[in-house]
Amino acid sequence: MMMTRVRSAVSSIIGGIMASGSSAQETHPDPPLRFPYSRPDFLALSPDEVECSADHISRPILILKEMKLPWAAGYAEVINAGKSTLNEDQACCEVVELRKRPADPSSPSYTPTRRRSSLPSVDILESIDSSEVKELNFHYWALFDGHGGSGAAVFAAKFLHLHIEEQLQEVLEILKNPSLQPATCLGEENPVHHLHPSAGCSQRGLSRAASLRGAAGAPGSPNTMAPRFFMEKKIKQESLVVGAIENAFKEIDSHIARERMVYSISGGCTALVVVYLLGKLYVANAGDSRALIVRGGEITPMSSSFTPESERQRLQFLAHLQPSLLGNEFTHLEFPRRVTKKEVGKRMLYRDFTMNGWAYKTVQEEDLKFPLVFGEGKKARVLATIGVTRGLGDHDLKVHDSDIAIKPFLSCSPEVKIYNLSQYEHGADDVMILATDGLWDVLSNQEVAEVVSGFLGNCDPDDKHRYTMAAQDLVMKARGVLRHQGWRIAGDRLGSGDDISVFIIPLMHGNSQQPQPS
Repeated sequence: MMMTRVRSAVSSIIGGIMASGSSAQETHPDPPLRFPYSRPDFLALSPDEVECSADHISRPILILKEMKLPWAAGYAEVINAGKSTLNEDQACCEVVELRKRPADPSSPSYTPTRRRSSLPSVDILESIDSSEVKELNFHYWALFDGHGGSGAAVFAAKFLHLHIEEQLQEVLEILKNPSLQPATCLGEENPVHHLHPSAGCSQRGLSRAASLRGAAGAPGSPNTMAPRFFMEKKIKQESLVVGAIENAFKEIDSHIARERMVYSISGGCTALVVVYLLGKLYVANAGDSRALIVRGGEITPMSSSFTPESERQRLQFLAHLQPSLLGNEFTHLEFPRRVTKKEVGKRMLYRDFTMNGWAYKTVQEEDLKFPLVFGEGKKARVLATIGVTRGLGDHDLKVHDSDIAIKPFLSCSPEVKIYNLSQYEHGADDVMILATDGLWDVLSNQEVAEVVSGFLGNCDPDDKHRYTMAAQDLVMKARGVLRHQGWRIAGDRLGSGDDISVFIIPLMHGNSQQPQPS
């Protein structure tokens, strides 16, 4: 099976990773592609249109042909200026119905049935098995920023929402009853604990002595069950949704690894996902894409970027625990610059995983190794190879010309933030903006908010195309125009040469969505 090698970035514009060819001794044919390259399904592009979209000179901005996304959300994208042959960003938008299933989700052979559509047709609705009673649905928007190839991003766009669906099905009955406290152990005969403020110590309180006697099964006590600690932590239902999303990220990363045993799935990708369920938006981010809410002119960041700099301490701690991962070629310590041989024995600034600040240490021979985390900003790299620290895929990624694996340092775990739509009234210009890092490389949160708010403020609030046009305008502001010095944006600054993908989601539509528990 072909092993992909990567070489470190050669400029801030390239800023990524490139896969080299297979070894000359490789005799096995390349495995087939798991999925061919494509653009998001909801763009409904023909093969000729997909080909035209990959023009690195004109860089056409693609938008929706029809306003058919949930909540009338807007979308726009543009390919890079030559960084990679294909647009390695991917996007997905779905309305996913949660139903009872006879199959056991824990079974290794269990595969979620595809039963969702942004705009379900009459034929689709009639084809649904009448024995399946509609329970809940969730709305889903996602961006995947690929690197080292588009395979992982395409795969994630097709499957991540199905893994979220599978995880949510396990807690479906609990989600249908928001007044109930989730059972600590499913199937256990526990009293039903309702989530009411009045249900306090008076209902289930015992004296310390009585509870200890009962827990111990003391003679004469009414409790003859096995010993157990009486107090239990209360778990909010929203925590079950967060846990489902977190597990879904882990499962799809494992899914990619399994499929790679048979198919070619190139590279890796970051993932930024928004799930709307029961009145709340769950924003899950693994990587350096970004989400923010603009409401009444105020900006609320809904994600954190995970980079070699922001995750330095996690990476250093892992290398400290497992130094073999560094292959005797890297040091987990960070220095302001590369240490030279003439500085051995001198005192030099450094920091370890326990430190936010800097201190001095005596330089030793082992400090001459290349730092695990090196560089600043967009030039920062892990093991001199990759500029992101969370995402999916990258299972075969290695340090160039070595057998040092990168994957142990890359986490597929997302950070999940929650926005409760019911706590606010939203107007037509209140939106959530999702975008890959190609946008944020050249525009700040404030600039993005001003561009979108300014555009929407000049649009008819009843125009269904307003959010797609706003997304198109935002992408254009970040791409800029092609001049003899290259792509330029306002202030004659360098425009983005990266792939850019943008969702603009109007929040007022969320206020009209009613929670659907039975």
